[in-house]
Amino acid sequence: MATDKNKSESLSVEQRLKSLYQLQTLLSEIDRIKIIRGELPLEVKDLEDDIEGLNTRINKFQTEINELQHRSNVEKEKINDAHNKIERYKEQLNSVVNNREFELLSKEIEFQTLEIQLCEKHINEFARIVDAKNNEIARTQELLEDKQHILEDKKTELEEIVSETRQEEDAIREKAKALEPKIDARTLAAFKRIRKNARNGLGVVYIQRNACGGCFNRIPPQKQMEIKMRKKIIVCEYCGRIMIDPELAGVGE
Repeated sequence: MATDKNKSESLSVEQRLKSLYQLQTLLSEIDRIKIIRGELPLEVKDLEDDIEGLNTRINKFQTEINELQHRSNVEKEKINDAHNKIERYKEQLNSVVNNREFELLSKEIEFQTLEIQLCEKHINEFARIVDAKNNEIARTQELLEDKQHILEDKKTELEEIVSETRQEEDAIREKAKALEPKIDARTLAAFKRIRKNARNGLGVVYIQRNACGGCFNRIPPQKQMEIKMRKKIIVCEYCGRIMIDPELAGVGE
């Protein structure tokens, strides 16, 4: 590690800039491969998120249905209990000795009858809600199956593209990795930061028609001269990209 650091620091600014531009070229080639893959990785991720959301929705509906069925069973138990009470009260009517007892038992029977009607109303309402939620589950399940089929197709397509480009990308990454020790750590870190924030992924650009090759703002003649001298790392005052002269990039002005 220390040897690589000492080696990079012993290299001239020109050598570092040249290695930096070569690194940029290789990374731009990797970017090109990613463009070939297009939006497929994002589409796959979005579909996976959608499927997870649909599964969560189905599970939520099922939990709600289970709760409604439990409440319905409770109401059924109440109905059974009310029927038993009514039967008991009717038997007691046969042995009443006065009107007061008769009225009390009759009111209890009436109350339990109303309780049965209320429980049946609740059960019917729960059944209606359960049917609605089962319909929602069926629609969601259908949508889920469609998404799963699309996801399988997208994954197959992505795997085919990745398989075709993986070998090429791995070879380029190895070349890029071999270049990094030829650049000092500070400049390399700055390059990676600039490249990450740049819309086109360019961290190093050369002068084009007296302007920055990244943002195309005009560069003063004095600054162009300093860049051509290759004595220090110079960045564009507008976009922050590292600048080199066309000759170092291997192109004509």
